[in-house]
Amino acid sequence: MKRRANEVSKQIGKAPAGNQREAVIAQGRALREAKDAAQKAHDALDQKISEIQQTLPNLTHPEAPIGGEEDATELSRGRTALPQFGFNAVDHLELARIHELLDFEAGARVAGAGFYFLKNDAVLLDLALQQFAVRLLMERGFTPVTTPDLALTEILHGTGFQPRGPETQIYSIENSELNLVATAEITLGGMLAGQTLEATSLPLRLCGLSHCFRTEAGAAGRASKGLYRVHQFTKVEMFAFCLPEQSDALHAEMRAIECDLFDALEVPYRVIDTASGDLGGPAYRKFDLEAWMPGRGDAGQWGEVTSTSNCTDYQARRLNVRYKVAGQKGTHYVHTLNGTAVATGRAMIAVLENHQQADGSIRIPEVLRPWMGKDYIARK
Repeated sequence: MKRRANEVSKQIGKAPAGNQREAVIAQGRALREAKDAAQKAHDALDQKISEIQQTLPNLTHPEAPIGGEEDATELSRGRTALPQFGFNAVDHLELARIHELLDFEAGARVAGAGFYFLKNDAVLLDLALQQFAVRLLMERGFTPVTTPDLALTEILHGTGFQPRGPETQIYSIENSELNLVATAEITLGGMLAGQTLEATSLPLRLCGLSHCFRTEAGAAGRASKGLYRVHQFTKVEMFAFCLPEQSDALHAEMRAIECDLFDALEVPYRVIDTASGDLGGPAYRKFDLEAWMPGRGDAGQWGEVTSTSNCTDYQARRLNVRYKVAGQKGTHYVHTLNGTAVATGRAMIAVLENHQQADGSIRIPEVLRPWMGKDYIARK
């Protein structure tokens, strides 16, 4: 229709003045109006197709357990054994009270329930965990970056997050297309949206440092108290863009790094192969690290501290991140992977509770001492 309208437009100057020229003009106008209507119908259908596609999850790895959260499989345990206390161990909130580490009451006065202030040695511990994780990842070939704490709605959709609706965990900025990020996975994935990479540049490993904001809608119960479920925390995130044939090995590499981090922190943990019904939309396969938290529940419980996911080309298709091979025609979608190195809030729970001493002090893991400047958080 556009082509025909352009052809008619060229005939206007050649048509005799009067009724014939007016007829040609009317014909061109009718063609353009028909073209605009067809374009509008096409765009509406395209939008509808996109909305349907957004609801489809990724495929599931054939070795992933089938079922819900309770059907996850334990694959292995870390080097550190469960602590055997010769005294009544307490939770991280009691340790924080003794050592003046946290102030949830002041956080609630300033920002509402679920926010908090870190104080004294908790500030040093938070920073030490970040430094340790970033340094280790740099040694493993990851490029460190700090990311924005905000991202456009289209970037959240691209990475598989839903910023609107009753079940969302995302804080959205009113009257804008901006949202507070729940993880640096969102911003790191969006870094290369719409880009085409050279195959020889892959895999590209990134280490992102960001604040994370989550509504934690529906989260409640004793197991979620204190720092376990909060609205804001700091996280060091691994992210990778790679060739399809590299993603399985890279997923195993990220899982091994998470294990190395918590082995170095001398925290007991187990590795979980997440069941299909608990994977979420983007993940093809996901491994969780669950640390032992002595103060969680009546006699201690496992609590998730990290996860790493292979999202194959699910996010790349939505973000349009491709690669090309030299000498070959066309482009292909990359694979993306993400993994928590350290989420400082939950890591702090594990460190404080597992390293508490009979006299109320807390032993600092050796790997954190260069940044803490001390071996113990001593009772005042």
